[in-house]
Parts: sequence; structure tokens; C-alpha cells
Amino acid sequence: MFAERRLRAALTALALSGLALTTLQGTAGAADAPTAPAPAKSSSVAGIEDTTARAFARTLAEPAWRKQVAAATLAGEDVDLLALTATSRTSSVRGFRGTLAGAETDVARAKGLGREAPPLLRVSLAGPSAGAADLARTAPLVASAPSEDAEVVVAYDSAGRAHELDAAKAPDRPVYVVGVDGQTALEAGLKVIDKELAARGLTSPGINTSATASGFWTTRIKSISVADVKEPWFKGDAEMFGLVTGFGTDGKVRVDTVTMPYIDDEGTTYSPGQILVNWSNYKYNLADVVLMEDDGDTNYSSLAKALAAVLLTIADQGAYIPLVDAIIDAMPTSWWTDDPDYVDAFYTLARETTGTRTGASANARMTVERYFVSEL
Repeated sequence: MFAERRLRAALTALALSGLALTTLQGTAGAADAPTAPAPAKSSSVAGIEDTTARAFARTLAEPAWRKQVAAATLAGEDVDLLALTATSRTSSVRGFRGTLAGAETDVARAKGLGREAPPLLRVSLAGPSAGAADLARTAPLVASAPSEDAEVVVAYDSAGRAHELDAAKAPDRPVYVVGVDGQTALEAGLKVIDKELAARGLTSPGINTSATASGFWTTRIKSISVADVKEPWFKGDAEMFGLVTGFGTDGKVRVDTVTMPYIDDEGTTYSPGQILVNWSNYKYNLADVVLMEDDGDTNYSSLAKALAAVLLTIADQGAYIPLVDAIIDAMPTSWWTDDPDYVDAFYTLARETTGTRTGASANARMTVERYFVSEL
């Protein structure tokens, strides 16, 4: 269900964990507030979100549409903007739909997802509780999720005027927040990485001695916890994923992506029972695991190419070589700000490894077990 995806928490946290209106003096004063300069956007995705939020805010001047948006956001935690606009017949919304379609294309391009990317832009209602009548009577401000180092959040009224929201206090009125569905983007992005790495020969299939005619051995996660998910408070839950690396049966470096949508909060222990390593894909009985968190502006195609450029230079020397450092070195410096964040790494995880392991950075703890997957 989409309720389980991360954007809901990101949008809710944006308000409940600390937004306040600094240019507004109550509801009446908001309409007359002067235009505030918008802070510079360091993220191309954030820039697209901001532009979309401003255009969306202008459409809320239409009463019938405002009522429709209120009903949709009260009924669903996150609302697909493209689908929502398809149900409106007002001329202003039809014009916005064209802008929105272009924004969807731009987001997909910025994240390296290609033409087959699903719609990603969502809107959610944040702030104090409000009824449909209240939301329909006065248009809420519309904000976009800021980058992780933002000190203020810029929101727009239905006249297109900008207002600064303080990131330290709760708002005194409802706010619509426009953002990218992070979990959907991550799932699509990992498919892009898998496809790119496969094309470079880094995920070639194979069977080794850990497989038998009746199945194969795996390492399964019994429980996992992360002290710091590297996600700022105003972005809500994390979009965590893992890169499992080792040498494939063909002697080339192999990378398998593992999505971890259940890891939402830091300091929480999760028990997913998730298969982490399929040992039938690897030549040696050792593999490395790198945990990362996507902050939102990741270009997955570029990430895959960067990984391939480094990993393809590593040759099998007849003994296992840890690959964590090579993966970290493959990350451009710019990607460590509002892009994939390094969370932790587990070096030389063995096929026989069981019990609890602490990551190299002491940020993640994972309990694993051997698990045999039988053929049907």
C-alpha cells in the first residue's frame, strides 16, 4: 500500500517535527504578505519540486478544485498529482497538468530513470488537523520538501507569493507539501542500476558449489537496526538500500542491489526475514555489504556507471578481495550532499556467518542466519 511508502512520513514530518510561519502573522496576514526571496536550490529535483509547488498553489484559487484537493488529501495520505489533475475539468488545472507532465519528465531525467518511470510527484497535507470545509474555504500554502541543509522552507499562496516557513516550529495552519515518492523512485532506480550493471557484465548469473540440484544456500537477515539513517528530520523516513558485492562465478566483480523499504526510523530494530546474499551467484564464500540511503536527488544511471567504471578495473586474483572501499571511492564528492549517503558496511560476510554483526562504522547492527532455499 502506498501508505507504507516514505513520502507520507516525509510530508508529515515536515510539519509535525517543525515548521512555523515566519512571514505570516496568522491566517489573515498570510494573504497580504510580501514576496519573500526563495532560497537557492542545490538539488535539481528540489528545484523541480519547488517550481511545481508554486504552480500548484496558483490553481488553488479555483474553489471547486480547492474542494477536490481537500477531499483527496484528507482521504489519502499521499496523492498522485498527475492522477488527481486528470479528474478536474477547470481550465487552470488543465494548464497545470501540462506543466506537471513536463515536471514528471524532468524528475525522471534528473534521477536517470528513463521514459518508463512511473509518476513520482505527490502532494500531502501537513500541519494541524483540518476538515474539508476549512481547507475548501481558505487555500493552504503549498511547500516543497527542502534539501537536508535547508534552514527555511519556502511555501506559496494561491497568488504565487512566497512565504518562509521556520524549520524549528510547527505551522499554525495546514500546508500542502509537494515532493517525490521516494520509495517508488528507489525501486525504479535499483532496476536501472541492475540493468546497467548487467550490461557491463557485473551481474551475470551463475551457479557455484553452494547450489545443489534441490536448491541453494543464502544469508538471511533476522533483524537489523541503524543508529543514524542519514535522513534529516524534515524528510521523514529513509529510503534505504544495500549493495552486495563479491566475485561472480565468471571471476568478475558482481553487484546485487537489495531494497530495504521497511527501514524507516533510526534506533528501531526490524525483523524482515529478508534474503541478503544468494551464494549461488558468487565464486567465493565471502561477500561485502554496503548500506546506503537515498536523499532524493540520485541519478541512478550515473550511479551505476560510476560503480561499473571502478569495479570493472578489479580483477580476480584467485582470492577474495574486499570491495567496500572501491564502492565508496566510486561516489563523486557531490553525491554526499542530498544524494546517496553512506550508512555502514559489513566486510567479508561469509556464507557460514550467523549471529549478530556490527558494521564497520558501528552505525548498523545486523543479525543473520544461513537459510536454504529449496526448489519447488
